[in-house]
Amino acid sequence: MHSSPRHMTKAALMAAITAALAWVVFPLPFSTVPVSGQTVGVMAAGILLPPRWAALSMVVYVLLGAVGLPVYAGGGAGIGVLAGPTGGYIWAFIPSALFISWGLRQSWAVRAWSKITILVVGGIGLIYIPGVLQLMAYTGLGFSQALLVGALPFLLGDALKILFCWWLAGHPAAREERLRS
Repeated sequence: MHSSPRHMTKAALMAAITAALAWVVFPLPFSTVPVSGQTVGVMAAGILLPPRWAALSMVVYVLLGAVGLPVYAGGGAGIGVLAGPTGGYIWAFIPSALFISWGLRQSWAVRAWSKITILVVGGIGLIYIPGVLQLMAYTGLGFSQALLVGALPFLLGDALKILFCWWLAGHPAAREERLRS
């Protein structure tokens, strides 16, 4: 991994932004999984950083929470959160950021907005799959019920996050960064 102070700084910043966005929380009365801003940080890391650095930013984020810093949704922290009903979502931030970043840097014969949409939806899917599976394992819910409380309530918010990603990816600084990496 090519190490540069610029990439290290940006990776640390993306971990910090994801931690700050984790404080934007809307609890759902019917689910142990809240709506939070964390995934905006994951998507932004994927858009703004080269693949390895995007993944590393989320590794740093996960580790900060694992050692007890209150960086998970609503100030959660510790190994208990990673092993609990929302842990699967958090672990999946790493491959999600990597996937979005890698995909944006590939040549595709599709419009930029379509590419961003496909990658962000795929990145969200990469978060939902282990998230719902761990939710099932932790709570004993069946697949359909876990989907109802651990994925479906978040689709509207994720659609709004995709709009933000369109803006962010189209921003001149983001385009310039992708050209440099």
